[in-house]
Amino acid sequence: MVTLKAFKAIRPRADLAEKIATLPYDVLSSKEAREMAAENEFSFLHIDKSEVDLADTIDVHSDEVYEKAAENLQEFLQKGWLKKDETSQLYLYELTMNGRVQTGIVGSTSVTDYEKEKIKRHEFTLPEKESDRIRHFDMTNANTSPIFLAYHAEEKIQSIVEQWKKENAPIYDFTSFYDVRHRIFIVRDIAVIGELITLFAKVPALYIADGHHRSASAVKVGQKRRAEIRDDVSAEYNYFLSVIFPDNELEILDYNRVVKTPLAKDFWKKVAVKFDIEKIDKSKPSKTHEIHVVTSDGWVKLRPKTEIIPSDEVARLDVSLLQDHILAPLLAIDDPKTNPNIKFVGGIRGLDELEKEVQNGASIAFALYPPTMTELLAVADAGKIMPPKSTWFEPKLLSGLFLHDLGIGDNRKG
Repeated sequence: MVTLKAFKAIRPRADLAEKIATLPYDVLSSKEAREMAAENEFSFLHIDKSEVDLADTIDVHSDEVYEKAAENLQEFLQKGWLKKDETSQLYLYELTMNGRVQTGIVGSTSVTDYEKEKIKRHEFTLPEKESDRIRHFDMTNANTSPIFLAYHAEEKIQSIVEQWKKENAPIYDFTSFYDVRHRIFIVRDIAVIGELITLFAKVPALYIADGHHRSASAVKVGQKRRAEIRDDVSAEYNYFLSVIFPDNELEILDYNRVVKTPLAKDFWKKVAVKFDIEKIDKSKPSKTHEIHVVTSDGWVKLRPKTEIIPSDEVARLDVSLLQDHILAPLLAIDDPKTNPNIKFVGGIRGLDELEKEVQNGASIAFALYPPTMTELLAVADAGKIMPPKSTWFEPKLLSGLFLHDLGIGDNRKG
């Protein structure tokens, strides 16, 4: 009952794919992006974070930045570094990390499905972050980075995907950031495309795994163009770029917390009212309802007492228990989205990063056991929202391998 649509991807020339593809715009600071793009004229960061080509004093939300993104996209197309496919197709995106393989179907998904909540979310979005991608998509006339979606695994869909990979060679095959192997396949066969579209029409819902701001922004650009141009269900602006993975192939990593607020003298006494505390060696939590904590005094393990664990899908999550019983009442982190005394550290950076933060002045850092895909889907199905920064998906989808042309005002060459 969801719409999957084939599209004409804008994508790299085969010999440039590895040079163009880069980490998503939202996991890099402007400084990091400048350093990565400085010696690589092909980097997609020249489009996705176009401030890298402007003065480092520039406001990254100024008109000049978005105009530069559009200019650079045109240049990439004119030079043939990127080229738009001539026919509508689906694509497969396989990522392999530490021996674990996940394969998504690359296509466009429906603004209408998002509006009808057939594409479900588990996070709130921030208006300023939406505004950034709205202006970026609108100015470049493209969805420049994909939305990472999940669905309840369907054996027939996975069988078609695996068979296609077995019988066809990838168009791109390279290993990049964090030793992740990326392979891309084109699904050209009209019958196979039709079968996949038909099978997804029976899938009850899709779930946003990563890319809540990108999806909200893409939808608002589509709605804006409906109002300005026409409400045409076939128009490309009524769809947005997505990579759709079966839930049984995905892994959520921990998303940890670092806090600068000084600890009160009775901090641990108050923690002990609701958590059992045990001194431990440096280690990650091994299961739900274990929170490992590092301060300048070393590591401890916290286990929430049974009476504080509710049945609610969101309130029982470790991120919620930490927020509700420690961060807010004991460390004055009432709103983790805006409080300057909290920092979030993706699990890919490891425990060393938490220790480093404490050595550099943070008072305390919390290592969490990640929510499971089952928990995430249950929260989304219940129409509820997880606390900010609850999930960190790895591996990340690289940007620059696919763009979705929004189809209006297109004067591109190639």
